[in-house]
Amino acid sequence: MFNHMKQHGTKDYEEFYTMAQQITGLYLYPIICILGLTGNMLSIIVMAQSKLQTSTNVYLAALACSDSIKLLNDLLYFIVILLMKIDPVIANALYGHLYPYAHFVFNVAMCNTAWLTVSVTVERYVYVCFPTRAKTLCTVRLARKVCACVFVVMTGLAIPNALRYKTVEIIDAKTNVTTLDVVVTALWKDDTFKIVFTWVQNLTRSVIPLLVLAVFNASIIQVLRRSRANRKVPARKRITVMLVCIVFVFLICVTPDAILSTFFGFGYNEASFVVRGIREYTDTLLAVNSAINFLLYCTFNKIFRLNFMLIFCRRCYIDNKHSDVSRFNKLKFSKELSGKISCTLKGSTIICAKTTDSRRPCFRSSSGDKGTLV
Repeated sequence: MFNHMKQHGTKDYEEFYTMAQQITGLYLYPIICILGLTGNMLSIIVMAQSKLQTSTNVYLAALACSDSIKLLNDLLYFIVILLMKIDPVIANALYGHLYPYAHFVFNVAMCNTAWLTVSVTVERYVYVCFPTRAKTLCTVRLARKVCACVFVVMTGLAIPNALRYKTVEIIDAKTNVTTLDVVVTALWKDDTFKIVFTWVQNLTRSVIPLLVLAVFNASIIQVLRRSRANRKVPARKRITVMLVCIVFVFLICVTPDAILSTFFGFGYNEASFVVRGIREYTDTLLAVNSAINFLLYCTFNKIFRLNFMLIFCRRCYIDNKHSDVSRFNKLKFSKELSGKISCTLKGSTIICAKTTDSRRPCFRSSSGDKGTLV
């Protein structure tokens, strides 16, 4: 099983690699992937509501799709590791057939996730720093075009990864048993091509997005601090804080992989056992990055929480008549369903009025925080 691993790696750290693979692939991956996929699917359902069709949510829904592809790919890895314990023959066949394609899908998903995160951060930067231009630059139509361009360009960039490995049959001369192995293709044995493309991919997938996100995030945080000092709270401050947190999580989870891939030039299959062991943990951080956004939406986005409850827990959320907020939410849901009426809560009084912008009805919660459906 996995003959190429034995050929290319030293056995000095084989036990370390085996333990890392078991901890991450067998225990952590199924938990992270199942919870992450569930959260991403719920996020897509909530953001697909017509009243939540904003440019920011277009980016976040596309990000959830990209993250889900990454998590499905990781779930297949868990299945292979599990089968290694149950039936090594089936595991070998599954690994041999899947790995060349899984490697391609992994890189496509990672590139898309990186640049979708950059896209939504740039959009939020425009919202915060150039609010007068946001109406023309931050539209749903433009967001959809940007997402489509990101997908096409990043998929095209990752095509050489689909040509990196090939599956070959190996016959054991002693036992006459045929097993599958994954080997590097002739294209990737060309040192010039390998070095150039690896640098281009690592810069595109990790280094450039990390630098861009760090710069824009710093600018957004500065504006948020000034607005707090001047007691001018933007209407979409909570959304901005949520996106800042998403970027911070991305920076924390992606940086180790970027350092390992770019500055040390380490791959995976061609590396030693110690490098592959470290890879198991850095890849787990990438899975966490793809799985955690739903929790951030629920924590920082009141409108997301409200609509999530109205979709999945409508009865228990609306039927509680013991608070002004509950009465407000119930009336707000019925009045604003058409998107033409906005409701505000002042003390114990609920005020509803027509709104000219059917896409962005506003409301004021019992704590006085104003928000928009973004």
